[in-house]
Amino acid sequence: MRLRNKPGAMATIENSPQYILTDGSEWRGKWHERFEKQQPLHIEVGSGKGQFIVGMAKANPTINYIAIELQTNAIISILEKQLLEPLPNLQLLLVNGADLDDYFAEGEVDQIYLNFSDPWPKTRHEKRRLTHPNFLAIYEKIAKSEAELHFKTDNRGLFEYSLASLSQYGMLLQEVWLDLHASDFEDNVMTEYEEKFSQKGHPIYRLEAHFVTKK
Repeated sequence: MRLRNKPGAMATIENSPQYILTDGSEWRGKWHERFEKQQPLHIEVGSGKGQFIVGMAKANPTINYIAIELQTNAIISILEKQLLEPLPNLQLLLVNGADLDDYFAEGEVDQIYLNFSDPWPKTRHEKRRLTHPNFLAIYEKIAKSEAELHFKTDNRGLFEYSLASLSQYGMLLQEVWLDLHASDFEDNVMTEYEEKFSQKGHPIYRLEAHFVTKK
């Protein structure tokens, strides 16, 4: 979805280097230095306006989070929240998720979240899906051994594709929810899209998977 341009967004970003970076390559392998405490590092690829990642950072102060988003007009909303109510365990990265291994060292990330990613339904766009094997290879490279990947969507086609893609890649599926909000899952932090679609009666699909131990 195309977001409305926010006047002065880039100026705000440029004036807030303590919270947001447009090139994180210099912090590759040492992201813990960007936070007050050295803690497990979780990243969300495609954070949108940040309702999920901000909620997670508030609920889990013993975990460090990085919101990764390509759209300036989306990530500025997260930055505005951070400027209003700073969270010491949250950092923002305005980059393309396809280049994550440029910004994170091998084995640096403890957990990865993919929430309501663009489904790219046309076959010719398959490689753009964030659960395509090309992306999974990048995630595996930057993730610790047996790091988890958590994925949520309202798009059944994308969910079915992702189940097959992760399985064929060799990841182990731990849990699968075909209707998350009708389950007994606790402490769910919703995204903006999740609230919107669930209110319309759409089932929310979710999975947890992990990479096999690296040899």
